[in-house]
Amino acid sequence: MEDNKPNKKMLDADLEYITEGEEKLKEKLKESTHLERFTTDIVLLVSLVKDYYQGNYRNIPYKTISAVVVGLVYILNPIDMIPDFIPVVGYIDDALVIAFCLKMVEKDLKKYQVWKESQTPLKTHV
Repeated sequence: MEDNKPNKKMLDADLEYITEGEEKLKEKLKESTHLERFTTDIVLLVSLVKDYYQGNYRNIPYKTISAVVVGLVYILNPIDMIPDFIPVVGYIDDALVIAFCLKMVEKDLKKYQVWKESQTPLKTHV
């Protein structure tokens, strides 16, 4: 377990980076037509990261939370394979990374979504 401590510290730093960069991520989603179709899923991924970071939801494999974190850090980072400032193609690599990430974590993300929806109290009409 001693070898896992650097990975845990790195994951914690990345989780914090994502929670702090949530507004930046939302702006990026508004700017990019390539990422637009992933908006709902990305918002859910950020919610998962926040719930995991806060200790609210831990029923998830380490490889899944790691894949989510790597995917979100990649699209948050302005320095990537195709720089975001390049018109038209700048966000294609981000879209490919998030699509791959979503494919990898699909089952666990659905389980989280069911859990998340069960946490929201139903509104009753008076």
